[in-house]
Amino acid sequence: MAYYTGMVAAVPTANRQAYIEHATAAWPLFRAHGATAMTESWGVDVPRGKVTDFYGAVDAQEDEAIVFSWITWPDRATADTAWEKMEDDPAMQTMPDMPFDGGRMIFGGFAPVFDQGKHAGAGHYQGFLLAVPKDNKARYAEMAGWGWDLFRPHGALGMVEGWGEDVTRGKRTDFYRATKAEDGEVPVFSWVAWPDRATCDAAARAMEAEMDGAGMPEMPFDGMRMMWAGFAPIFDSGPEA
Repeated sequence: MAYYTGMVAAVPTANRQAYIEHATAAWPLFRAHGATAMTESWGVDVPRGKVTDFYGAVDAQEDEAIVFSWITWPDRATADTAWEKMEDDPAMQTMPDMPFDGGRMIFGGFAPVFDQGKHAGAGHYQGFLLAVPKDNKARYAEMAGWGWDLFRPHGALGMVEGWGEDVTRGKRTDFYRATKAEDGEVPVFSWVAWPDRATCDAAARAMEAEMDGAGMPEMPFDGMRMMWAGFAPIFDSGPEA
């Protein structure tokens, strides 16, 4: 089963190209240690939230953009081994300096509880972060299936819902703080892939009209703490190996 390292960072808007170059240099290292794909996406539609949002998740400053990214591994064992070995890999010493504050980046390991369609090579992504009570894992997966049945007819290419299995506690920021997770809740990192932003925006309008007055399944989590945003890909390693 695939396994994902999910990351969110705040990057100075002036450093966009430097960030792309950093990602391009990092991919061969991850690939050499077993990664099958890597996607980096730049925030183009990031709303401010009343309770949580991506800006607060990484303590973003006024001149910074949100980056939403993930590395795909064949399984957790490969990912865990890779992170251990990369610490001593000489190639790490030749990596360019990070063009952002790594101390505010949040990251973790996620196993998919729902995984359908194509997740790489899209022209636009909707990224989501939320916290779900651990006892509601099965109900959440069921709700994801309902969501996919709604998104797919409107042009969605793929959808992944990642359940936190190895989520780091940070000194300044982390997924728990980002989602205001309570005791017994698990961070979820997910995305929906679209061919382009226009298709995504049109789908949102159409689905809003369709659901007006229609019944929806009860959400097995606090939707007020869920955050979402739209992202444009800036680095895509290509189809999974």
